[in-house]
Order: sequence, then structure tokens, then C-alpha cells
Amino acid sequence: MTTAGSLDSTAPAIGGQLATFWLDGDLYGVEVAHVQEVLKSQGLTRVPLAPAAVAGLINLRGQVVTAIELRERLGRPPRPEDTAAVVIVVRLHGEAVSLLVDAIADVVDVDPADFEAPPDTLAGAGRELIRGAFKLDGQLLLALDVHKAVSA
Repeated sequence: MTTAGSLDSTAPAIGGQLATFWLDGDLYGVEVAHVQEVLKSQGLTRVPLAPAAVAGLINLRGQVVTAIELRERLGRPPRPEDTAAVVIVVRLHGEAVSLLVDAIADVVDVDPADFEAPPDTLAGAGRELIRGAFKLDGQLLLALDVHKAVSA
């Protein structure tokens, strides 16, 4: 039994367009179909006793949206104090949730044939949230499982 085989059975290859973003120097992507909008840093209202990954709540034109700190979810170091997060609002099952990332990148077309299991070098909490990877011109694009990333 190989790790790649077990991952492939639970995380089918993805293709099409991915909205990409930077987080702690690495390039990640989520399916464009999930992305509602991208915003500059927003004011957060902290939530007492919330899990560490819940950065707070954002008022999005009258709608209260939970903000998930992806650095925390992926086991990365905290964002430097003087750096503002970029907000990616995703819609899952009719609900909006925001993901806090370092910077937005491009929308890229990916081929399902280029999809690979998560690299062996990827360890820790983040490994469970990565569906797989695509090799792009000298850069590895990690496909984020947005459903797992927003669930506590």
C-alpha cells in the first residue's frame, strides 16, 4: 500500500482553472469555481474562545463571514505584524468563508494529467489539507482542499 495510492483514491485529480495565492513563500491554488471575490485586508472582529485558525469575523456588505487564517491551518509561522493579509472569499455549500493569505497571484490553467500526489517533503498539519501538486515553470503549485481548510 502506497501513500500516493491512498491519497489518489480520496482526492481525485483536479484540472481547469485555479486561483493562486502566496502563503509563506509557497504557491497554493483553489478551484476558481469556489472563489467569490478577493479583497484587500479587512477589519476583523475577534471571536472569544474560537479555534486558533479562526482569525475572526468580517463584515462583507452586511454579511458576517468567518475568516480562516491559512497560515495557522497549514502549520506555518504567523504573518509578520507589519504585513496585511489578503482575503479570498470562497463559497461552499451556499456559505461564504474567507481565507487569509499573504498575496494573490494569477488564475492558472492546470491539466489533470499533471496532477500529482502531495510531495513527500510536505509534512505536518498542512499535508492533510493539500489535494496534490502541479509543476509549473520551476514552481510547485499546491492544490488546497478548500473544504478541509475551512472545517475545524
